[in-house]
Amino acid sequence: MLHIGSYINGKELKGDERIQHEVRSPYNGELVGIVDFSTLEDLESAVQSAQHTFEQTMKKMPAHQRSDILRKSADLLEAQAEEFAQLLSQEAGKPIRDARGEVARAVMVLRFASEEAKRNDGELIKMDSAVGGEGRFGLAKRVPVGVVAAITPFNFPLNLVLHKLGPAIAAGCTVVLKPAEKTPLSAMKLVQLMTEAGLPEGAVNVINGLGTELVPPLVTHPHVKNVTFTGSGPVGFKIKEMAGNRKVTLELGSNSPNIIFPDADLEAAVNGVVKGGFAFAGQACISVQRIYVHKVVYQLFIDSLIPKIKALKLGDPSLESTDIGPLITEEAAIRAEAWINEAVANGAQVLIGGHRQNAILQPTVLANVSYSMKVVCQEVFAPIVSIIPFETEEEVIAAANDSDYGLQAGVFTSDIQRAFRLFDSLETGGVWINEVSTVRQDNYPYGGVKLSGNGLEGVPYAIEEMTKLKFLGIKLN
Repeated sequence: MLHIGSYINGKELKGDERIQHEVRSPYNGELVGIVDFSTLEDLESAVQSAQHTFEQTMKKMPAHQRSDILRKSADLLEAQAEEFAQLLSQEAGKPIRDARGEVARAVMVLRFASEEAKRNDGELIKMDSAVGGEGRFGLAKRVPVGVVAAITPFNFPLNLVLHKLGPAIAAGCTVVLKPAEKTPLSAMKLVQLMTEAGLPEGAVNVINGLGTELVPPLVTHPHVKNVTFTGSGPVGFKIKEMAGNRKVTLELGSNSPNIIFPDADLEAAVNGVVKGGFAFAGQACISVQRIYVHKVVYQLFIDSLIPKIKALKLGDPSLESTDIGPLITEEAAIRAEAWINEAVANGAQVLIGGHRQNAILQPTVLANVSYSMKVVCQEVFAPIVSIIPFETEEEVIAAANDSDYGLQAGVFTSDIQRAFRLFDSLETGGVWINEVSTVRQDNYPYGGVKLSGNGLEGVPYAIEEMTKLKFLGIKLN
């Protein structure tokens, strides 16, 4: 069993009457680890350490050295992949096969960051484009902003941490990391691994505790120059308000639309929905939630979907055969079940699922829904999807866009012209054609519109968020 505390300037701080928090398995309640919550004094030390290391070490470190540290971190993580996967499965209740997939992606993020560390340059400015610019030379260089405050969620406690740490180190920044209090163990293990790979002490500092207590003083600290947050909308926009003129990246929620036209590969669409709607019990911000199916194939789609959902195995996330494990807490499952019941009370039909046992909620498909139902208009963050018939392209575009969110969408069609029309028309940060909204690779620009956030992740794009262009002009004669 792990016992962790704060990690500041390369040293772990715990004990000394700090509040202790138990990390328990969402599946069976077994004790996985103990966390000594950070004090406000720990937070201050973490920020000061990050600022000192930035000024003295990181901003002066050559790109090849930052790249080597990230590459070595990737190698170490790959060598310890199974150990990390088991820890993810225990602390987050993630089925072990999905946990292994998350570790593999995390290795890839580190390798992307290692490569991008060498590409983080700037641009030449053609000064004689302006009258009077003759005899002048200009360049803009990307420089790191300084200390980054990184606040991460429970659902991908390794990979989403690395989507912040990897770009920050590649850019030459330092970090104060506040992982989710429900899943801090893998984050701490990761930072210690990166230190072993050569990361300077103080380059990444970890504070643990409740967001309500630690986040406000962290994001308003005068040394913090950039804030990157993944989590709920209300918290994210409150952080943005608190952060003032700091640069803020918010990756927030969604209720992703997925649209299936009659010319689609129906088998591919069904398989995508099964994976994209129910993987990790639907606890992903781009999880399939709203499924718009053309009336011509509506019943055929349902008839193909239900047997595949029936075949999913629920239960112990440590078992190789498990497809769906628990939600992060029983309270989360109770809330999702209540949303199902509310929808049914207002006319929705449960095609499969709808019941809960402790923290495990059956994969649920709803029909006859309306947009006013929470399962449709809000972010459900559970294994619940709603199937909605449509007739025309214009109708489904309007329905998909009738949302406060706009992160990613999926469209299934064999018509390339339609694909580009949907790409242009859907109000989301990203559109997948012949893939579900849940697909995410780690090197493309990932971010939402409306209440889904602002700014971009994806390693090269996150580096841009954590750097600024500084101009140098030279008069040659």
